[in-house]
Amino acid sequence: MEDANTQNQAPVVKLRTNRGLLKFILLSIITLGIYAIVCLSHVSSEINKVAGPYDHKKTLHYCLVFFLLTPITAGIFSLIWYSMLCGRMDDELTRRNIDYKFGAGTYWGWGFFGTLILIGPFIFYHKFFKAMNLLNADYNEKG
Repeated sequence: MEDANTQNQAPVVKLRTNRGLLKFILLSIITLGIYAIVCLSHVSSEINKVAGPYDHKKTLHYCLVFFLLTPITAGIFSLIWYSMLCGRMDDELTRRNIDYKFGAGTYWGWGFFGTLILIGPFIFYHKFFKAMNLLNADYNEKG
């Protein structure tokens, strides 16, 4: 029997592990982009829950980034936010010993420069959601 004071206890509230590219695209189209905002808002909150106790950082909520900071900075803040979020996800994947290659380079390679070949952002979001699903699954299991 495990000790009740063990730090790595599974959380009571489970985080989502079923995000995918096709669902993201279809629901974003149907809702005229609202689903994308909601989904990325959840991701920004979830990474704080998953990584926050260990790296003591806080990712800004996506609504604040999307509605306020991105328009004020002519889109530049959004680029920085994605890069920092992906780097933080990479750090947490490494800390949790999850063998999946993802990070800020993935964002810049596929999410930003990949727009030149049109398919890049799709590859980025596929990798992005897979990384977040892996992190959330590990968090659901170990806390």
